[in-house]
Amino acid sequence: MFVLPSSPDVQVSTSETVWQGRFPLERIQFRNRRFDGTMSGLRTWELWRRGRAAAFLPYDPVSDTVVLIEQFRLPALAAGLNPVMTELPAGLCDAGEAPEVAIRREAVEEIGIAPRRMHHIGDFLLTPGGSDENCALYVGEIVAPPAGPDGLIGIGGLHDEEEDIRATLWPLTRAIEAALDGRIANSVATIALLWMAAKREWLRRDWGFA
Repeated sequence: MFVLPSSPDVQVSTSETVWQGRFPLERIQFRNRRFDGTMSGLRTWELWRRGRAAAFLPYDPVSDTVVLIEQFRLPALAAGLNPVMTELPAGLCDAGEAPEVAIRREAVEEIGIAPRRMHHIGDFLLTPGGSDENCALYVGEIVAPPAGPDGLIGIGGLHDEEEDIRATLWPLTRAIEAALDGRIANSVATIALLWMAAKREWLRRDWGFA
């Protein structure tokens, strides 16, 4: 049986696993404390248990460029969006694995570049209406490799997982403009780029590149 962390403002009546795939789906009946201090009526929610995730924005402060990836996402197609999404290197953490360790593993698998150092931007719940996936988001210092005329630096991903990931090099200003214009539908990538728009000069000073 799935157990929520204890809270004086939540009373769980029932909890059952209704789907046991790679990521379990739980159906929970509960009451929660309302803003007026009373308890709500009985509510039923389905909760998709995806757990801890990590992502990072690869940033080269010398060339002032970032590496973004593209890959096919079936849920984007279902939502009526372009299924080839512009994203950050990211992945789920293994059980007990620190987000920084997961990032280094995913970075090598997806773009072939491990970050030299990282700065934690924040933790973000990606789908608060239905999933517990909590993403630790970082910006990481890299040395960007040479890129082709179209910005392509390589194709990555794990063959045994049928991953097909295209990594491209972007001038940071162009990537920020794309995020501001709403042309990057991936929320984590947009959060990271908007953070860079606000904190770029501070980060460069902190890393000794001012």
